[in-house]
Amino acid sequence: MHKAHPRTCLETAIQLLSRRDHGRTELYRKLVVKDFDEKDVEQAVLACEQYGYLDDVRYTQGMIRHHLAKGHGKLRIYQALKQKQIDESIIAEQLAELDVDWFELAKSTAERKFGSGIETSEKDPKMYAKQVRFLQYRGFDFEQIQYALASDNSD
Repeated sequence: MHKAHPRTCLETAIQLLSRRDHGRTELYRKLVVKDFDEKDVEQAVLACEQYGYLDDVRYTQGMIRHHLAKGHGKLRIYQALKQKQIDESIIAEQLAELDVDWFELAKSTAERKFGSGIETSEKDPKMYAKQVRFLQYRGFDFEQIQYALASDNSD
């Protein structure tokens, strides 16, 4: 038996969406946790989609902008959206539409973090390894990391 709510499921959904954008699955889960009946949750989520309050494509675009501003690479962005259970086709489509030079983003992310202290593997292998790990964690692939940490691209 579910407890009575001062707010309807739809009102709660709209209130959650008024604070920040959510993915469909995230909103659904939050409403279920608040002890609303699953049928009511499904109807509220559908209504929010119909009203345009809930849109996984818009949510994905916002998340991508957020991650790009933090200097995150494609792999990290993809993982974050997968964790939010955004459909893979939406993620792939939105990432493909980006006009981002991932190599330059990796380089500027490294420069922001390490300044002019970017090391080559010959000079300081320990520091170089630390810089590689940092960029891997940020979601850049091996080629992008090599480019970002190369000493000959300082033009």
